[in-house]
Amino acid sequence: MNNVKKVLKTKEGMLLGIIIIIVAVISIVNPVFWRLDNLMDILKNCVVLGILSCGMLLVVLTGGIDVSVGAVTAACACIVGTFLMQVSDNIFLALLVGVGAGALMGLANGLLVARLQIPPIVATLGTFNIINGIVKYATNGTWITGIPQNFIDFGQISFFNTTVDGVTKPVGLPIQVVFLIVVAVVTWALLKYTRFGRSVYAVGGSRDSAQRIGYNIKKTETLLYMYLGALAGVAALVHTSIYRQVDPNSFAGFEIQVVATVVIGGTNIQGGYGSVFGAILGVVFMTILNNGLILMRIPTFWQQIVVGIIIVVAVSIDAISRYNTEKNRRKVDVA
Repeated sequence: MNNVKKVLKTKEGMLLGIIIIIVAVISIVNPVFWRLDNLMDILKNCVVLGILSCGMLLVVLTGGIDVSVGAVTAACACIVGTFLMQVSDNIFLALLVGVGAGALMGLANGLLVARLQIPPIVATLGTFNIINGIVKYATNGTWITGIPQNFIDFGQISFFNTTVDGVTKPVGLPIQVVFLIVVAVVTWALLKYTRFGRSVYAVGGSRDSAQRIGYNIKKTETLLYMYLGALAGVAALVHTSIYRQVDPNSFAGFEIQVVATVVIGGTNIQGGYGSVFGAILGVVFMTILNNGLILMRIPTFWQQIVVGIIIVVAVSIDAISRYNTEKNRRKVDVA
């Protein structure tokens, strides 16, 4: 019982409790929420956002931000789609191309932030506009269709299939969700067991202290932006496998959702604290909330207002918590 109370007192525990309450409310208002097709939609909608949130987590942990992530993902999706259609339908090569392209764009962000010392929001806002402009010029705003059949078949793979009453075909774990699980586990392992992960937390906690300990701050920042870019390539391939086409405009404003999930998941916007579990919970929260608002027929503009309020509240709670902690610490020092 004490362990349960300890968990519920954490940011992640409180968010989990809120998710359960929201699910209960939505279920009462509209039982359609529990229909299998709706649950599968929720699951798939978590994937791309979850993959990008794992990468954004590292950036925010150092006190940074990347508002170009939507444009980078859109560019990677266009590159992957074009590669599959015109070069090769080899899925592994397409993944490498997407990851490589994303990592290069992430490297550009990393160099601007780490080497030139440009504030992250300014640097990534610049690259956002550059990449977005190039994508619009290259595609003329048109969709990329005609994805090879073997890639479409790949996107329909599922594991642990089982038959469900009332459903015509077996239901299982979509391969896209497997991608998310792998990315989440790899990100968790990086943060917990590697020197790079320790440097991410150290830089977010105190840059001066991290420097004195011996961490290479410039290298850490460059690598984490590259990591986010690489995950944008993974997300692009997964997104294409779900929708079987590429819409250059489908990631417009996506960066807001990615940052929101990380912050709502309990990550300190100024860096130093956060977890993969919290980020994934943030993704689940946002996805279920958006799904519930749609089921309750709430207009789109209200959905945006609700998300905005939640972001402000989450950041405010974090700021108040930090203020109280600092206030108590000063009292102890004075005493």
